[in-house]
Amino acid sequence: MGALQLHVFYLILLPTIASQVISKQGEWKSATATYTKQADASIITEGACGYGDLHKASYGKYSAGLSTMLFNKGSTCGACFEVRCVDHILWCLQGSPSVILTATDFCPPNYGLSSDYGGWCNFPKEHFEMSEAAFVEIAEKKADIVPVQYKRVKCERRGGMRFSMSGSAHFFQVLITNVGLDGEVVGVKVKGSKTGWMPMARNWGQNWHSNINLVGQPLSFEVTASTGRTVASYSVAPANWQFGQTFEGKQFK
Repeated sequence: MGALQLHVFYLILLPTIASQVISKQGEWKSATATYTKQADASIITEGACGYGDLHKASYGKYSAGLSTMLFNKGSTCGACFEVRCVDHILWCLQGSPSVILTATDFCPPNYGLSSDYGGWCNFPKEHFEMSEAAFVEIAEKKADIVPVQYKRVKCERRGGMRFSMSGSAHFFQVLITNVGLDGEVVGVKVKGSKTGWMPMARNWGQNWHSNINLVGQPLSFEVTASTGRTVASYSVAPANWQFGQTFEGKQFK
């Protein structure tokens, strides 16, 4: 089987396998971790989840890019992971302290390199490309790559979910951030004053879109997390909302 065929085969299997990998909270699993260097030791670039400035989204210092297996085509964006360095006496900090990370980006595979040497994010590896600030809380900065354990945990957020409007009259898009509970949004509906509840489609990351013209209508949003719980924020955006604005709604509790 050629490399391209193998990659396509992996993508077909991905949703089923990934859901099995990251579905259970509280269960430690094995992975690896490296870090990416930014000017202030945190990740500030937009990333594949669409969050824009990660400091404004409150994810900057404690954030990570995920390998294909964990990223799950963007569904895992916003999810929270507790990560600790294990089984390396030279690189792991004493006592194996842990850090809580938010998934904000995708770590792409590099099939030109071995998964054991440079191709850390090749399928089916489970890998975290952490911010430097978060990495040094669990391991020595001079470490190249470290073995870690991770588990899904509840996301502790301040305030309500945030809805950022973009697009145009015929392509309405909303970016959803600051999501509590498991942090992973799997379904969104929107309702205007002239419409019923309409399902939105995932565009990329946590950007959701609709082709219905909703300009001039107060908007409500219904957000469903991967746990199956749903929260509705009624009239979160007034009738005179504008593209580029962000509004705060309710939060999972």
